[in-house]
Amino acid sequence: MFAKVHEVAKQLNHVIIGKERQIQQALVCILAGGHLLIEDVPGVGKTTLAHALAISLGLQFNRLQFTSDLLPTDVTGVSIFERDKSQFRFHPGPIFTQVLLADEINRATPKTQSSLLEAMEEQQVTAEGETRELPSPFFVIATQNPSHQVGTFPLPESQLDRFLMCVSLGYPDAAAERALLLGEDRRTLLKHMSAIIQAPQLVTIQKAIRTIHVSEALVDYVQRLAQATRDSNVFADGMSPRAALALVQASRAWAALEGRDHVLPEDVQAMLVPVIAHRLRPLKAMHSQASASADLLKGLMLKVPV
Repeated sequence: MFAKVHEVAKQLNHVIIGKERQIQQALVCILAGGHLLIEDVPGVGKTTLAHALAISLGLQFNRLQFTSDLLPTDVTGVSIFERDKSQFRFHPGPIFTQVLLADEINRATPKTQSSLLEAMEEQQVTAEGETRELPSPFFVIATQNPSHQVGTFPLPESQLDRFLMCVSLGYPDAAAERALLLGEDRRTLLKHMSAIIQAPQLVTIQKAIRTIHVSEALVDYVQRLAQATRDSNVFADGMSPRAALALVQASRAWAALEGRDHVLPEDVQAMLVPVIAHRLRPLKAMHSQASASADLLKGLMLKVPV
C-alpha cells in the first residue's frame, strides 16, 4: 500500500530537487489528513510543490491567488440572480475542490482569511444561510511569504492552528541549484506528471494510518512535551490539545512511511517542529517567529525525558 506513496515521493523529487525531507513532510501532512502551510521567500518552489502534490495524488485542484482586495465571497462563492428563472442561483467558489492552493495567503486581509476557517475544520461552507459539504478528501495547501515582506497580514492563531504542518523549503544547495539551471523548465515537468494514487486509494491509506499503534508510554511522552511548552517562560501560550492530537496524528504517518506499524519517540521528535512551531508565539519579539519557535522547541525537547 505504501509502495505507491514512495512512488509519489520519487516523482516529486524529480520536480523539486534536493528537498527530500520537506517532500516527505508534505506527504505525511496529506496522508494524515491535515492542511499544509508552506512558508518561504518567493521563488523557491512553494507553488510548484503544491501543484505537483495534487497531480501525483490524483486530486481535483484549484488555485486562488490571495490579494489585499480579495473578498470572502471570492473564496466561498456567491448567489447571482438569473432573470430567465426569476431566482437566485449559488455559484460555488474555488474552495469547492479537493485541493485548494491558497497562494500567498498572508497577502489577504484577516476577513478573507477567515473564510477558510469553517472549511478547514469542518469540511463544509456556510454561505447565505445554507451549509454545503465540500468534496472528500479536502485539503488546503497554503503558501506564505515571510512576514517582514511588504503587503503581508499576519495569520491569526486560529488560522495557524488549523494547519497540521508548516514546512519551509529554503534555498537549494549548489548541486541542486545547478541541476535546476541546466534542467527542464518546472512548468513543463508538471505537464508531464501523472497521477500515481487516486482519491479512493488515498482515503484507504489515511484509514490505515489511523491504525498505527501508539503506546501509552508514548502518549505520556507527548503529554510531557505539551506540558513543557505550557510551563516554559519562552512561549506566550503552550501547546493546545488540538496541537497534541496533531502531533500524534503526524507521528503515525511518519512511522508508516518509515515502514513501521507503531510509533517511536523518534517519530514524535521528527514531527515536533513542523507540527508545533507555527502554533507557538515566543514571548520575546523575534524577526522570524517560525524559526525562533523552532529553536526554542528543540531546546525544550532536549530537556524532556523520553
